[in-house]
Amino acid sequence: MEKRQLGKSGISVYPFVFGGNVFGWTIDEKQSFAVLDAFTGAGFDCIDTADSYSRWAPGNKGGESETIIGRWMKQRNNRQQLVIATKVGSQMAPDKKGTSKKYILQAAEDSLKRLQTDYIDLYQTHYDDESVPVEETLEAYTQLIREGKVKAIGASNMSPERLVASLQASEKNGLARYETLQPEYNLYAREKYEKNYEPICTQYGLGVINYYALASGFLTGKYRSEQDLSKSQRGQGIKKYLDARGRSILAALDEVSKEYQATPAQVSLAWLLARPSVTAPIASATSAEQLSDLAKSTGLKLSAEAIDRLNKASAY
Repeated sequence: MEKRQLGKSGISVYPFVFGGNVFGWTIDEKQSFAVLDAFTGAGFDCIDTADSYSRWAPGNKGGESETIIGRWMKQRNNRQQLVIATKVGSQMAPDKKGTSKKYILQAAEDSLKRLQTDYIDLYQTHYDDESVPVEETLEAYTQLIREGKVKAIGASNMSPERLVASLQASEKNGLARYETLQPEYNLYAREKYEKNYEPICTQYGLGVINYYALASGFLTGKYRSEQDLSKSQRGQGIKKYLDARGRSILAALDEVSKEYQATPAQVSLAWLLARPSVTAPIASATSAEQLSDLAKSTGLKLSAEAIDRLNKASAY
């Protein structure tokens, strides 16, 4: 298993990023520790979270995921072996959101405290605030990098126009540069990334760590009818995938999985890993068994014919 570079940041990761949105939401601290142990035990090193995870769960206020990761790293004494990616910009409270310089500098301190670390490897703009000039946001990140609190920066939910404007502003003003993009991208959700973002990532040499790599679990093959939607807390968000195109994708996944003696989830991730612009897909697991299944995707090399079959089934 070879490491892949996160853009031009000088940071490299193994090609599977753990999505920390489940910590403090669908799994508690004890279960989170077990899954994180399984993840690093399988040889992986990059964990993606955000300050707002998992604010949406009843009784939560945000920061739960970072807090759990921080406690786990402290207990395992393994911070140096990990690449920690977190985000800023999502609403934590009515007066705590956005990408102003003042807010980013404060939010970074809060994240560092919860993570019990003195640096963040990859600090990402979670949701772009279009009322803030891109230069102001980049100045905040430049200061954090200068102070040694952040190693590299990335973007997530940002329009293609603002992403390009940011990259140009970095070049023109000598400011920190986004080295990664975290877009939604999977076998079902292809069009937006491939048409609007992939050309930018290729032109500027950005690393891509895509979220919803398994379309909220739809691409595991677990949900094949509306009756299946009650199988998990995330089930209701999957209804939109159960259309003719979604069923065509599942049929192709079943065929390829059978051929490779793999699971649909492994094939879905292997398809992403074969895409030249993708660095490492982000996926979550709620148990060590689930994690072990997903981890096998990094060793699965699909033939050009298998990739073509999946491309045709998922054509938009």
